[in-house]
Amino acid sequence: MSEVEGITATSDKKSGKMVFETIIEDGIFRFDCSADHRNAVFPSLSFVNPKDRDTPIMSGHKVPSHIPTFECVRGQQIVQIELPLGTSFYGTGEVSGKLERTGKRVFTWNTDAYGYGSGTTSLYQSHPWVLAVFLSGEALGVLADTTRRCEIDLREESTIKFVAPQSYPVITFGPFELPTDVLVSLSHAVGTVFMPPKWALGYHQCRWSYYSEARVLEIAKTFRQKGMPCDVIWMDIDYMDGFRCFTFDQERFPDPKTLVAELHQAGFKAIWMLDPGIKREEGYFVYDSGSERDIWIQTADGKPFVGEVWPGPCVFPDFTQSRTRSWWANLVKDFISNGVDGIWNDMNEPAIFKTVTKTMPESNVHRGDIEFGGCQNHLHYHNVYGMLMARSTYEGMKLANENRRPFVLTRAGFIGSQRNAATWTGDNLSTWEHLHMSISMVLQLGLSGQPLSGPDIGGFAGNATPKLFGRWMAFGALFPFSRGHSETGTVDHEPWSFGEECEEVCRLALKRRYRLLPHIYTLFYMAHTRGTPVASPTFFADPKDPRLRTLENSFMLGPLLIYSSTANDLDRDQVQHVLPKGIWLDFDFEDSHPDLPALYLQGGSIIPFGPAIQHVGQAKPTDDLSLLVALDEHGKAEGFLFEDDGDGYDFTRGGYLLTTYVAELVSSVVTVKVSRTEGSWKRPKRRLHVQLLLGGYAMLDAWGVDGEEIQITVPSENDVSKLVSISAKQYKIRIETAKRIPDVEKVSGVKGVEVSKTPIELKSGVWALKVVPWIGGKIISMEHLPSGIQWFQGKVEVNGYEEYSGTEYRSAGCTEEYTVIERDLQQAGEQESLMLEGDVGGGLVIERQISFPKDSSNIFCIDSGIVARKVGAGSAGFSRLVCLRVHPVFTLLHPTESYVYFTSIDGSKHEVWPEFGEETTYEGDLRPNGEWMLVDRCLGLGLINRFKISEVYKCLIHWGTGTVNLELWSEDRPVSKELPLRISHEYEVRRIA
Repeated sequence: MSEVEGITATSDKKSGKMVFETIIEDGIFRFDCSADHRNAVFPSLSFVNPKDRDTPIMSGHKVPSHIPTFECVRGQQIVQIELPLGTSFYGTGEVSGKLERTGKRVFTWNTDAYGYGSGTTSLYQSHPWVLAVFLSGEALGVLADTTRRCEIDLREESTIKFVAPQSYPVITFGPFELPTDVLVSLSHAVGTVFMPPKWALGYHQCRWSYYSEARVLEIAKTFRQKGMPCDVIWMDIDYMDGFRCFTFDQERFPDPKTLVAELHQAGFKAIWMLDPGIKREEGYFVYDSGSERDIWIQTADGKPFVGEVWPGPCVFPDFTQSRTRSWWANLVKDFISNGVDGIWNDMNEPAIFKTVTKTMPESNVHRGDIEFGGCQNHLHYHNVYGMLMARSTYEGMKLANENRRPFVLTRAGFIGSQRNAATWTGDNLSTWEHLHMSISMVLQLGLSGQPLSGPDIGGFAGNATPKLFGRWMAFGALFPFSRGHSETGTVDHEPWSFGEECEEVCRLALKRRYRLLPHIYTLFYMAHTRGTPVASPTFFADPKDPRLRTLENSFMLGPLLIYSSTANDLDRDQVQHVLPKGIWLDFDFEDSHPDLPALYLQGGSIIPFGPAIQHVGQAKPTDDLSLLVALDEHGKAEGFLFEDDGDGYDFTRGGYLLTTYVAELVSSVVTVKVSRTEGSWKRPKRRLHVQLLLGGYAMLDAWGVDGEEIQITVPSENDVSKLVSISAKQYKIRIETAKRIPDVEKVSGVKGVEVSKTPIELKSGVWALKVVPWIGGKIISMEHLPSGIQWFQGKVEVNGYEEYSGTEYRSAGCTEEYTVIERDLQQAGEQESLMLEGDVGGGLVIERQISFPKDSSNIFCIDSGIVARKVGAGSAGFSRLVCLRVHPVFTLLHPTESYVYFTSIDGSKHEVWPEFGEETTYEGDLRPNGEWMLVDRCLGLGLINRFKISEVYKCLIHWGTGTVNLELWSEDRPVSKELPLRISHEYEVRRIA
């Protein structure tokens, strides 16, 4: 049994200002609670060179403008940084929901979050990092350098709060003039993104799963037949023999080398999945070799931990040990010999089946290298497990061929993962909400140091509709990492699967990506060598402009602005395009379509583009090169083009060509030329096509030879106006004549019962209720007939009785369209009831039965539950974390004479009045002992709400203007078919003295 090593801070100081030192370069500061705490921290796993964090420099002249404060309470270190009022927060890594993180709270704990929602607080990756942007446009970055579970609380205005086990340092970057400067500074600490092979920036097609070699080749052939650009096809877990890593199913994939050779001949690469779970099976070479080397994660009593994943009982490599990483890297090296072009690391949070936590016990032991922190429990290494696995995979690919750049995709990661792997945003849903969120999620990862990311285009879980898929592909084709992926059991999600109109939009979108690959590849070279972002929020164009801070349907690729509609009912031209100040010239490739995003180029910029090839391997250095030029207000522009072999490492030894192009307007003549070059490559002999943008989709063309000056004569203002007018008309014709994707949005009922748009009325002799299934199954009217009192009368949009599926306000469940499953009318003394069901994503539904018991006419009952209907890949029957929240908002007829009364579990009695505070929460033994009552003293009536105390973990009272909300919360946990969340409760009116 291994003993977990600990480091203890000896200082008695419990709170105060943190002490600081300058590290790495001027403007980067390390803060610690005290000198003793500084000596007690664990080594950094985020820094590319951990010693940089621990080595102060003497040459720094700046002093920090914002000093964090700390408080140490019960082993937790609480750090706060107060910033100027009006500060906007971003970053925090892989998070769902809104772009601006101000007012949000997240927890860094890598979680298998299948079907996550907008309010899910822990996803697959952990980035304890915040980018703060001041009203002035200046920016500050803050990193809590801890691998352990960390709360990032941004709910208090202009205040960053970290809470994590002590001791850990806080690193600040800046303030600097621009947010980009902060990201560059961050890259000096945590490293830049690896340089991807150029083919990895093409389009990727994936599915769980393409079940045979024949199906894979059919997909490849169809791409080429339909003229759909694509570079990569992915093999999910079913290619393996019984889910055993490093094996191939001998019936479905008997000859992977030949398969890959055929794919290569057609211009495709092949990427294959590897999970961390190794089947515990004697005779399986991976298990046997790992057991011989004693490299498995251990339980607290020193035995190999066994957890169930896809193959059944599995052991897990301890990637915190160098000998484990070397063992894995050599397995990968041998695996590559089968023709493997890239590797996909999935399930590496690590995810474990048949456990509520969805991961291994925190008491498990990692016998880590001393430079990582030594022997520690899983709580310490959990968040970096996926990053270390991806690093080992990357190193194995380099061992296999040092002249090829590895490509690794990882689901789990930590800040710094970008050094070895790309990532995607996990198991998302085929919904418009997830389509909209995907832009912000990609941007947040980029703002947290990971520029190579993208979502599962079209949504992983559920069936996309033609319009949803086409719209998602339209802008998803321009994400840094562009891949379509869908789960088993859904309809086909290839770009041609949704009808000819959607297929054409997908074709146009993918051709756009391939035309812009020279620009995208250049951006990645800059990101790799300088730490600049690839995709950035629109506000990066003008950080001082508050209008841009919350824009979520646009993003930038360098100076290229992409503006899309993420709303089902609005085309791109029906959405207001909020542009940064300055010159922004719209253009297209004569391919405009209502479902494609609008493109703008910033004045002062030049970007390169090429022909619409079918795959990266088709491109030749001698192909025609095109430049788009947008002059600034001074008549100047500048841009860059990076070229090399597209793979390998010659570029690190000078084997490349980096060209700076400039344009200048002098006396009605624009001259475009090369101003400087870097690298040892000779300029290819090729034609150069310059397109000078005029606005309104108009442009002037000129052809010449690359490397020589090209001149364009600009006509008179009157002639330019005519050109713009003609181009605007042509654009309008293209939009009007485009074949639009059919608006087919289906809501499928479970038993074929149609969803009504008329409120359903339920009556007993005592109660009359009105329910609207099409908005959250909401009860909008609750009338007590004997007294004539409406206990609530909500509008369709607000108030009334709602239920949520998460801890965040208005999480899934309150607005989704519910299906009427069953309606039983009162007959012959039987109860009247209504059964509703609402899909809340990720294979989950909220079931709700509203009924009047035949033996208790004064009562009506609501029995609700979150149930797993179909929980997919990586979860083995367990969903994301969910919480059932019963959320009724009652109307107060006499607000000053109304209060809530109850007796707690501990026997204490409570009268809660509005003046006690806006919101009060009761947990543990302070919860009502099975019932609480809303009392109106003027009416002499009390509305009693009874519930099962075993199902309710928290009760909340929230007073509004003339309203009160009495919430019941279940526990917060994953659910399965066998373990749903339920709350059964009832209402009754009673006369009081």
